[in-house]
This record gives sequence, C-alpha cells and structure tokens, in this order.
Amino acid sequence: MRERHNRLAVVKELIKNNRIDNQDTLLEMLKTEGYNVTQATLSRDLKMLKVGKISDGWSGYYYALPENDLISESEKSYIQDVRRGILSIEFSGNFGVIKTRPGHANSVGIALDVLALPEILGTLAGDDTIFVILREGMSKEDLQDSFKTRIPEIEE
Repeated sequence: MRERHNRLAVVKELIKNNRIDNQDTLLEMLKTEGYNVTQATLSRDLKMLKVGKISDGWSGYYYALPENDLISESEKSYIQDVRRGILSIEFSGNFGVIKTRPGHANSVGIALDVLALPEILGTLAGDDTIFVILREGMSKEDLQDSFKTRIPEIEE
C-alpha cells in the first residue's frame, strides 16, 4: 500500500529530472531505485499522475507531468464531493460498498467516475450507498493508495 504511494513520488521525480522517452527507460530507472514493476503497473501509474508525452521540437517526444502539476478547479470540486460525502468503505473481493451521507451517493459516484481512478471499473449509486466494482487485478489497497494520492485527507 505504502509502496505504491512512494513509487508514484519516485516516478514524478524521475520524470521531472530526466528526459525519458519511453516506458522501458522509465522501468529501468525505477528498477535502479528499487522498484521492480510491470509495464501494466507503470502504465496505470502514468495515467494516475496524468503524465503525457510532449514534443521536444526536433528529435521526438518525452514524458512530462501536467504543466502546472496542480489539480484543476473542476477536479477540486469533485474531490470535495468525495471528501464531504464518504462515511465508510468496505470490500469483499473486487466489490465494494461505499456508505455516504444521505443524498450524497449520486454526487460521490459521479465524482469517482469523473476522477477516473484506474482501479474502479464502475459505480452504481443509490441515495446513501455506492456499489463499486474494481478492475481485475486491483485490490482495496490499490484503491486506498489512489485515494491518498488523488484525494488527500479522505477519512476511510
């Protein structure tokens, strides 16, 4: 759980401080930092960090973090919806139940969908309950790591 959070911080630092043009190079750099991950895991990490490729103007493309590396105003609003609404989260395998304040399930469900956390395949919201389906190979701990990264200060 903590390893993913630390790995994401290392990925950000590597991208900030190096010109990296492909995932193989980044995987090797992570390996030298002590993180042995698969290409699929790295792809999810890059998506979560909103890493893109930009042109250097003459010889190709390289990875870059979002220009301001800050959360957009609309994303902040969705994060607030999640923080304000969630009361508890429980899982059984790939299925989870999120309890919310009465009337908040819909707004929290929409926020989770818009934030596009890579662990969540989909949500179904009622009045105060959200049914969450995790993607194959994802765990509750992976989702908790995403919450810590994308939705700081959430009380699970």
